[in-house]
Amino acid sequence: MLLNDTQITQLAREGMIEPFSPALVCSDSQGPILSYGLSSYGYDLRLSPKEFKIFQHIPGTVVDPKQFNPENLKTAPLLHDGQGDYFILPSRSYGLGVAVEELHLPEDVSAMCLGKSTYARCGIIANVTPAEAGWRGHLTLEFSNSSAADCRVYAGEGVVQMLFFRGELCRTSYRTRQGKYQLQPQRITLPRV
Repeated sequence: MLLNDTQITQLAREGMIEPFSPALVCSDSQGPILSYGLSSYGYDLRLSPKEFKIFQHIPGTVVDPKQFNPENLKTAPLLHDGQGDYFILPSRSYGLGVAVEELHLPEDVSAMCLGKSTYARCGIIANVTPAEAGWRGHLTLEFSNSSAADCRVYAGEGVVQMLFFRGELCRTSYRTRQGKYQLQPQRITLPRV
């Protein structure tokens, strides 16, 4: 069952989302922002200003998820102007960021990460990724810029939406099987085997 705002709020009070914004935040002291917080049937996570990395080609190398070379990622600088803090995701490139919020999913709740339509209309596609029942940590977020133009990705503002699903208790949760991405810090976590 897809959880609604009342159910998400109750689970957040029990520690599922930290920090938790009980309403959709659409502006700050600087003006309008890309919304984050609780919505009707989901929760919009913010992009952390701590880190954003962009894939780069290194001649003679192939990106291998079993033997990932961190040199294939370059750190993007955090920029700032009157619109806010942001990273630049170059045209036709792929980048990694991390969520501000830490998730503590109960043993009977899984979540799906989806892109926000405001970014999709600019050519930014967020990879659809699951967070399994019992998972805990800060999500590493993946973005591709499918447009021919460089694009801003705003830090501290909404960047993806999580949809939460409750089901019967599973036999083995992500926590009990000690999944490899458990307890991710607010830093990008690279591919692991």
